Amino acid sequence: MKKLLFFILFPITATFAQPAVYTTANAHSHNDYQQVQPLLSAYNLQYGSIEVDVYLNGNDVLLAHTARDIQDHRTLEDLYLKPLQGFIQANKGTIYPDASRTLILMLDFKTEAVGTINKVIDLLLKYPDITKCATLKIVVSGNKPDHTTYVSYPAFLWFDGLLSNRYSKETLARVAVLSDNFINYSKWNGNNSAAPTDKEWERLKEAVAKGHGFGKPVRFWNSPDFIEGWQKMQELGVDFLNTDSIKALAQYLKTNGARKS
Repeated sequence: MKKLLFFILFPITATFAQPAVYTTANAHSHNDYQQVQPLLSAYNLQYGSIEVDVYLNGNDVLLAHTARDIQDHRTLEDLYLKPLQGFIQANKGTIYPDASRTLILMLDFKTEAVGTINKVIDLLLKYPDITKCATLKIVVSGNKPDHTTYVSYPAFLWFDGLLSNRYSKETLARVAVLSDNFINYSKWNGNNSAAPTDKEWERLKEAVAKGHGFGKPVRFWNSPDFIEGWQKMQELGVDFLNTDSIKALAQYLKTNGARKS
């Protein structure tokens, strides 16, 4: 049996550099396909992470949250893969013109994991510019296959890990981000209290430290999506700020990029 790593804090914590200054490289466009301009709005703002819901319907890889949404027939290929390939080709191999900028395309699977991932792999194999791009990571989230099988998938696929999980060393090497649901740590939403309680704040700090202790960036979903919420994420040293308000967050970061601590 493989020895499992537990999330315990060791001196390794110092190996991960938390953001000193936040830019849109630290911004995560949640449900990006629901934006007026899917992909383009976040890309033009040089977002570091873009998330879409993936729904397998027969042989079609669609962008949908539930079966009711499949009637729109928005495909992953048309809205994301073809444009991303075009950007990479135009930029001579990098996802952004600035070769130091990177991008995560996070695929939040809403249908059964194994069937969906196999169909996505078949689709991605048609786009070698994407699978070979060192500055673009394709990250699987949502209904993921069992984490003990991560190493069996092609190297061009990464996985969105859970802060609450434990992983073998080999599996952890295939995890791009460690994430968790904000409401598992705090009920603060900006309305019911002025800020997270001291107890909630300590739990959040410990969770971020765990992720950084394994050299991984950290993200919370369901986190408060407004200025005070973004400020709290900065104070915690969270690496990706989750938002549906991509223009508002980009504008905020222009003048509030310095980490709050």
